[in-house]
Amino acid sequence: MIKEVLIDLSGTLHIDNQVIPGAIEALQRLISKNVKIKFVTNTTKESKRVLHNRLTNLGFCIDKNNILSSLGACRNLIERNRLKPMLIVAPEALEDFEGLACPESEIPNAVVIGLAPTEFHYNRLNQAFRYLLNGAQLIAIHAGKYYKTSDGLSLGPGCFVKGLEYSAQCNATLVGKPNRLFFHSALSDGVSPEDAVMIGDDVTDDVKGAMDAGLQGYLVKTGKYQEGDENKISPGPSKIFPSFVEAAQCIIEQ
Repeated sequence: MIKEVLIDLSGTLHIDNQVIPGAIEALQRLISKNVKIKFVTNTTKESKRVLHNRLTNLGFCIDKNNILSSLGACRNLIERNRLKPMLIVAPEALEDFEGLACPESEIPNAVVIGLAPTEFHYNRLNQAFRYLLNGAQLIAIHAGKYYKTSDGLSLGPGCFVKGLEYSAQCNATLVGKPNRLFFHSALSDGVSPEDAVMIGDDVTDDVKGAMDAGLQGYLVKTGKYQEGDENKISPGPSKIFPSFVEAAQCIIEQ
């Protein structure tokens, strides 16, 4: 019996401002059943507030408190370790780090990197590189290879994280999916990993990450999914579906 369902957002329920066909209705049917639901996302282009507003405007009825983002997990890490970070994140995501950026008069002891297209230029990355050489900690909110946009696949932050690791000869601390602790932190009290399932379009970060954490992993063939993705991990996904609609119906029937 599945007691809790973790659901990816971008690529699984929507792509930019386009809803996956039937996803709104399928989610409502799933919500009406006696099963806990959380939305877990590596999205770092938008703050939690902006993301929730986008989903609401698209027609989804989602409780903001049930959204667990890698931005929030990263903020917790920064506060817990009392870091003073250089933030390489999208302007729309900065509000989730309010009050945490290193003062201009001080030298950062951490570099936090998310998906930030406007920030990925030589001078900014070179500045981060120099802080890392000086001993700053590299923190990757996530290290996705690519993501799906309305006009096709686009580079994720992973290549920039790997570039900084290579040049500064350091290892990044990964915060979001596929981090095992990220999945476990999303589960409600009393729910064991084996009683939960993760639904997502990323075979590595969503599915394999969840399965490594003890959950079931359902792969949907929307968003960033590419033909043959299911063969890239071993063991393969717990189940594979054309879209979230069929995945939700499978859970309802159980």
